[in-house]
Amino acid sequence: MAIPLTEAEFGEQLRRFDRAMFRLELQHEYREPIEAETVARFRAGDRQIPTELAFMRDRYAHIRASTRQGKLVERVRVHDEPATVYQRWERWIGGWNIAAGERIRYLTREQAHAIGLLPAAGATDWWLIDDTRVILMHFDDVGHRIRTELTTDPVTLRQACAWRDLAISHGVLDEPQDTVTA
Repeated sequence: MAIPLTEAEFGEQLRRFDRAMFRLELQHEYREPIEAETVARFRAGDRQIPTELAFMRDRYAHIRASTRQGKLVERVRVHDEPATVYQRWERWIGGWNIAAGERIRYLTREQAHAIGLLPAAGATDWWLIDDTRVILMHFDDVGHRIRTELTTDPVTLRQACAWRDLAISHGVLDEPQDTVTA
């Protein structure tokens, strides 16, 4: 059974982990209100440095503090070919995540299908926290997050661990960029 999370509860779940957190990203685009302005600027050719934004600075500080404690923060992003504008923005800001200590890997949508991750994993993104809980993130057809839920269901946990391992084993690790500092 999944428990609905408020935005505050969602944020708290992401701050609380002991060993590792992993995110699987499957959407073509995310329409998170907090990102709207900076993504619009990127679309217009104005690359706003992510550390100019308080929510991004907080994210990078959390990643940095966690990885300095020996915790693992990683994700696999499934991207289109060619990448959407949003995915290009994601790839660009990902440099700051990497500089803070996160490991980011990429798979093309075609590769994800070839290895069996898609369509099996569906259209729901998720965070796997310490292999003990999964935060499910449900989106509408254009990328608005419409529901966030927490589950500790053993079947869901086993499946998330298997998909994580598959995605990591086939994903291409992004390299840090020398010009980025988190």
